Parts: sequence; structure tokens; C-alpha cells
Amino acid sequence: MVIWFTGLPSSGKSTLAEKVADRLRSGGRTCVVLDGDAVRAALVPAPGYTPQARDAFYATLARLAALISAQGVVVLVPATAHLKRYREEARTLVPAWVEVYVRTDLEECRRRDARKLYAAAQSANASGMPGVDVEYQIPEAPDVLAEGGHDAAAVEAIVRRVELHAPARGG
Repeated sequence: MVIWFTGLPSSGKSTLAEKVADRLRSGGRTCVVLDGDAVRAALVPAPGYTPQARDAFYATLARLAALISAQGVVVLVPATAHLKRYREEARTLVPAWVEVYVRTDLEECRRRDARKLYAAAQSANASGMPGVDVEYQIPEAPDVLAEGGHDAAAVEAIVRRVELHAPARGG
């Protein structure tokens, strides 16, 4: 199963994914978090942010998630994937998919931006930042809607979906 967390940069995707991972692991379930930023940092050469580089990066991330998922691991992917087609293409690669939209307004994302991406984007003429000068396509019908990264009800809804898809061994 792949659970893809989408939302604006600094919306709380990684925070929510880690909360879900903690719950799944405490229940004895094997899972891995493929954080988009961490995967970017691990790839050599590092992927860029041009439209072509983003196309390649999201295709790679989706295939990596599908490969790990095929081994019986629940894969949590907190990654912006700002275009609907990125998420749709990833969905076609796995039999079980959950899309989580982490809804956080732009001003709150700017406020909590520890990496100062929004400030850098604001000072540049064309930053390529989703939600600033690149469109972020909001999911039309996400499987789970989370209000920021600390949404306990969303964590429970995601864990329930995992349990319904594949009950824990011995359970």
C-alpha cells in the first residue's frame, strides 16, 4: 500500500506521515517513509526544480514507492506532487493507494517555513515554488483530508484504511 501525502510546502505532510508511521509501527506493521526532500537529497545527481526535472523526480519517487510496496511494506510518501498528473501516475503503479491532502492555508505555510523557502521565493522573480508562482492543483476527492500536520482524526482515518486493506498478521 502507498499513502501519498500532498499539500503545499510546509503544510505538515512530513509531520503527519511520521505520526502515521509511529502508529503503524507501534501496531507491529512494517512501513517506510519516503520523504520527498530526503529522497531528493539522496539522489545523485540531485534533481532540480525545472518542469522536466520535477517530472523525472516524481516518476522516480512513484516507482520507488511501488517497488517497496510490492515487498509488503506500507509506504508513506510526504511529497508535494503539485500536479494532479503526478499523483494519478503514481496511483496507477500500485494496487492499494491512499491520497491524503494536508490542507493548510498559504499564510500558515509561510509562517511555519523553517527552511525559509517562501521568503526566498518572494525575493526571486520566478522561484518555481508550488503555491507561489507555480500552480498547486488541489486534490478533487482525496481519500483523507487532513487539517495540517497535527490532525489526529486524519491519523486515525489513515491507520483504519491500512488495517482494512491488510489486517496485521495474527490479528
